[in-house]
Formats: sequence, C-alpha cells, structure tokens
Amino acid sequence: MPRYFLELAYKGTAFHGFQIQENAHTVQSAIEQAMLTLYREPISLTGSSRTDAGVHARQNFFHFDTDLLVHSKHIYNLNAILPATISIQSLKQVSDTAHCRFDAIAREYQYYIYQYKDPFMQDRGWYYPFELDIDLLQQAAIVIKEYTDFTSFAKRNAQVFTHNCNIDCSYWEKTDGAHYIYTVRANRFLRGMVRGLVGTMLKVGRKQIGIQALRNIVDSKDCTKADFSTPPQGLFLSKVIFP
Repeated sequence: MPRYFLELAYKGTAFHGFQIQENAHTVQSAIEQAMLTLYREPISLTGSSRTDAGVHARQNFFHFDTDLLVHSKHIYNLNAILPATISIQSLKQVSDTAHCRFDAIAREYQYYIYQYKDPFMQDRGWYYPFELDIDLLQQAAIVIKEYTDFTSFAKRNAQVFTHNCNIDCSYWEKTDGAHYIYTVRANRFLRGMVRGLVGTMLKVGRKQIGIQALRNIVDSKDCTKADFSTPPQGLFLSKVIFP
C-alpha cells in the first residue's frame, strides 16, 4: 500500500498536544478529521515528534498509508478545511518502508523569551522581565553539549528505555536587546527536556546558580533538581531532520 509523508506547521495554543487523545482537541485529531472530510474514508496518521499542549511547530510530519488517489493539489483542499492554526506544507509519496518517526536523525527546538511587554509575543514566547547575562547563558549551553545522560531533565512519568540524548547544537542568541532565543538540536529528546533545560539555564543567566551547580544538577540524575516551570508557549519544534 502506498505511503505518504505529510509536512505541517501549527500554532499549538488551542491544542491539547500533538498526538490524538480521547476527548481532547489535538493536532492529529484535527488533521484526521480534515482528511475524513476530503477523502470520505478514515485515515490513520503516524506522527514524527510529539509536542505538548501549547507548544508550536514550524515543521513536523505525519505518515499514512492509503490506496486512495492522493495528489499534491490536496494540500490546498486540506488547508481550506483545517483551522487557520494548522498549515499543510507538503504532501508526497515515499517508499513503503519510510517512517517519519524512526527515520528522523535529529530534531531541532527553539525557545523564545521577550523582556518587555509585547502583545504580539503573548502566546509565542515567555515574558521574562529579569536581567540576564548572555555570556553565562552561552556557557551553560556549551556545558549541556558535554553530556549524554539527561535523566535530570526528564519528567518522572516519562516512560522511556534510555535517558541518553546526543546534543550536537546548543546555543543562546540575543536579538534587538530584548529577545533571547535558545536553539538545541539532538538525535532525540525526552518529555519536558527542552523546557527543563531552559528553565535551569535561566537560573544561571540570572546568577541564581553557577556553572558548577548546573553540572551538579545534570550529574545528580534527579529531575527534582531541574526547573520545569518554563511555560509551553515559548517552545517551537523548528526542524525534523532526515538523512
């Protein structure tokens, strides 16, 4: 049966996450309903990268199998059915064995912080009106790259076989004096990991803890030591990278 990759972007504010859930409005349920409307047959989607409630994506993927005639012009039809907060970017046939989750070799996230009240950033960043030291944030980001075991940044109910992640990109940048962006790329991420990293590094940037304290938190393998208070609206899944 032919397999297709569906690339999408979405604003996660109004959704209870990416993956379909019982009695919840999710990105997957919205797209499956749109496809049912268009194709008049139910189509089951497999997702690439789960995002939590309120988290956004500039790029994410589903794959699905169907014998129905699927054409790139259906991108327009699906976008006409879907809410304005979801956009289909591409729709193409792939090999029958391609898998949008297991074939991905890396994922990249970005977290946005703004320091002055801005109504246009309200649900796309974290309003964080505290003085930050960008040099300390950069030092913290470099330290993060030295590690592979991120047990301290996985929420307790994360059901995974390993807490190891290989981070190949981790850095902060400051733009126009009032905005900070954290970018991190790895082969995989744990549930809540990026928000935990950001919240803990911000403590370094505010000089509430030092670099050695950050190392101690990572080494402790204890998630109660990390700061997971970072809200979801500043987090974007920016890229899913395939070979």
